[in-house]
Amino acid sequence: MGSALRLIGGKWKVPILCALNQDGITRYNELKRKIRGITNTMLASSLKELEEDGLICRKQYMEMPVRVEYALTDLCSDLMPILKQLAHWGIQVQESEYTLNKN
Repeated sequence: MGSALRLIGGKWKVPILCALNQDGITRYNELKRKIRGITNTMLASSLKELEEDGLICRKQYMEMPVRVEYALTDLCSDLMPILKQLAHWGIQVQESEYTLNKN
C-alpha cells in the first residue's frame, strides 16, 4: 500500500492521470487548462515524477516550437479502474453524508 501511495500520492497526480485517461495523448498546456489551480511548477514536477515512475510517457517532437505530448503507459492503464472505483466510492460517501445530515 505504501509504494502505491508513493506513486500516486499528493494533490495533483491523480487529477493528471484522470485527465490523461479521459483525453488520451495530451500536450502540456492542455493539461494545464484542464487541471484548475495547478501551477506550472507543480505540473512540471508531477509530470516528471509520473514519468520516472513509469505511469506516463513523454514524447518530444523536434519542431519549432518544441511540441511535447503525454500519455498513460500500460502500467497506468491497469490503475485506472481502481481510481474509477475510488471515485465511485467517494460519491457514495458524499451522498450518504448528505442523507445523514439532511435528516
